[in-house]
Amino acid sequence: MGIEIERKFLLATDAWRDDVTSSQRLIQGYVSRSERTAVRVRIDGERAELNIKHTVDGINRLEFEYPIPLDDARELLDKVALRPLIDKTRHHVRHGGLLWEIDEFHGDNAGLVVAEVELETQDQAFERPAWLGEEVSDDPRYYNSNLSQLPFSRW
Repeated sequence: MGIEIERKFLLATDAWRDDVTSSQRLIQGYVSRSERTAVRVRIDGERAELNIKHTVDGINRLEFEYPIPLDDARELLDKVALRPLIDKTRHHVRHGGLLWEIDEFHGDNAGLVVAEVELETQDQAFERPAWLGEEVSDDPRYYNSNLSQLPFSRW
């Protein structure tokens, strides 16, 4: 079992784009979701995984990830996953000794861009990049599982 401590932010500027070290397209869908627990299938290039997250509080979650065959993931996304699917490009940016994941959403969530950083402890101090905007860690609308239920385009 893993515990994920994640903080999520909107972005104030596009200046982060100058520091992107890598990017990848992710397609994911939820086979089950409730207020606190989500079961997700994700395809990342030629890799696929099943992920279970259970929210303990706003930034602490239990997280379990398992690789699955790519063909199984495609079939689950096609026949089982709830709609709409999440389609996003994840950009990686290093700042202040931490890896920031910036998700740029497409499709029904186009126009939404959020930055996430995983921390080792809930109260870990970190350097805020100048491009970082409002924190939305405690706003469940920004959880990917909720974006697949009520997309950004319908807010």
